Parts: sequence; C-alpha cells; structure tokens
Amino acid sequence: MSAPGADRVRLVAWVHGRVQGVGFRWWTRSRALELGLSGYAANKPDGRVHVVAEGPEPACRDLLELLRGGGTPGHVDLVVDTWEPARGGLPGFVER
Repeated sequence: MSAPGADRVRLVAWVHGRVQGVGFRWWTRSRALELGLSGYAANKPDGRVHVVAEGPEPACRDLLELLRGGGTPGHVDLVVDTWEPARGGLPGFVER
C-alpha cells in the first residue's frame, strides 16, 4: 500500500442541475479546502458547473460523493466524472 497522499489524482466533474446562482461554487470550494484539495469550480454558459480538483485519491472521491450527496445548495441532477493523473499548477481552490 502506498503512503498517504502518494497517489495524487485529478477529478474532473461536470455538475448538472440548478447549480448556478445558489452558492454552489462557494460550497464546493469550502468542501474542497476542508479535504485539502486544490482546483476550481467554474460556472459554464449552459448552466453546468465544472469542478476540477487535485489531491489524494481518497479526498477526491470524498468530494465527488459530497457533490452527489444531496446536501449541496440548489439541486444536482447528475454529476459526470472523469479521472486523470494529477498535473499540478492549481494553487488553492478558487471559484471561477
């Protein structure tokens, strides 16, 4: 088994639903920072929120579960996720 934090990944999630204008990006940023992740949450013109988070795989999986969990602001209909190797270059977690 690897040392904690050794397996860093990049989670890319597209969040569908009523997720703009309801504090969703702020909520996502708060959860990501609590989990020690870096990245961003950005509103897209089609109404989705694009979330990119990097960090230890278990923390990224925790964030994904939170995004799907029903305790978010607004209403999430669907979260489509993809996984990539971490690239770095994401200081902190920001709202875009």
